[in-house]
Amino acid sequence: MKKKGWIWLSMVVAFSLLLAACGSEETVQEDETGTNEDNGSSEEVVQDENEEGLTITTSFSILGDIISQVIGDRGTVEYIVPIGEEPHEYEPVPSDFQKVSDADVFYVNGLDLEEWLESILTNVTETEIVAISDGVTAIPLEGGEEDDPHAWLSAKNAILYVDNIVEDLIKRDPDGESVYRENADAYITQLEELDAWIEEEVVEIPEEKRVIVVSENAFKYFGADYGFETEGVWDINSHAEGTPQQVSRIIDLVNDLELPAVFVETTVNQDFMKQVSNETNVPIAGEVYTDAVGLEGSGAETYLEMMEHNVNVFVEGLTQ
Repeated sequence: MKKKGWIWLSMVVAFSLLLAACGSEETVQEDETGTNEDNGSSEEVVQDENEEGLTITTSFSILGDIISQVIGDRGTVEYIVPIGEEPHEYEPVPSDFQKVSDADVFYVNGLDLEEWLESILTNVTETEIVAISDGVTAIPLEGGEEDDPHAWLSAKNAILYVDNIVEDLIKRDPDGESVYRENADAYITQLEELDAWIEEEVVEIPEEKRVIVVSENAFKYFGADYGFETEGVWDINSHAEGTPQQVSRIIDLVNDLELPAVFVETTVNQDFMKQVSNETNVPIAGEVYTDAVGLEGSGAETYLEMMEHNVNVFVEGLTQ
C-alpha cells in the first residue's frame, strides 16, 4: 500500500506541474496574439465553445453509456476506466487527470466506488465531482460499515441515475433543457420496458434455484428487485481475497443448494469460479457484465444490451 501511495503521489506532482506549464503557455499565447485586447475575438471563442456543448468525463463505461443517452448530440462523454477493467481500485494515468481537468463536470457513481480516485483528483483539478447515485436506497456490504456501490445493476436505480443526470445537465446548460428532458424521457421509457421484461423473464427460473453465484457479490441490487439470492467468493473487489476458506464456503453452498450453474464476470479473475465449477461439477453458464459494458462486437456494448445479456445468461443457466 505504501508503494502504491508513492506512485500516486508522484503522478499527482507530475500532473500538477503539467497543468502549471499549460497555464503558463496559454498566458504567453494570449499576450502574443493580443486576444485580451480584442473583445470581438474573445466573444467568438466563447461562442464556439458553447456551440461545442458540454464536455463530460465519467469514471467507467456503464455510466458513460447512460450519460450519453441523456446528453445526446449536445455534448461529448469520455470515461476513465477502460472496458475490461474494474473501477474499484483502478490506477489512473496522467492522461486521465487531463480528461477530468478539461471537463465541465466529472460524474462518478458514488457510494464510495471511486473514493480513492476522488481524493486524488480533488488535489489536482477544480472540476466539480458529482455523484449520480444520490437517492439510491443503499444495500450494505457484509459487516454493515460500507454500502455496496453496484446500484446500477438494478434497472429501477438506473432510472434514478438518469433523473440525477438530467437535472445536473440542465443546471450547467439551461438552453439544452428541452433536449435533455426529451432524451431522458425516451431513455426512461426503455429502462421501464427493460425492468418489466426482466420481471417476466425470471419467472421461468424455479424459486429455489434463483441464486446467483459469482466471484464478486455484485448483484445485490438486482437480486433485491427481481427475487434472487446472491453470493460471491468475496463481497466486493476492493476487499477481494479469494482465500481457501472463502472458496470452500461457496463450494459447500453450491453443493447444498444443488444449483445448476454458476457464473463468471468479464472484469474479474475467473480462476476462483473455475475452481468452484471443477470441484462441484456444476458448469459455468456464461460470462456476465458487472463493472463495464462489453467490447465492440460483444452484443453488450450498451447498458440495455448488457442487462439483457445478463438476464438471458441467468435464465438459461438456472433453468437447466
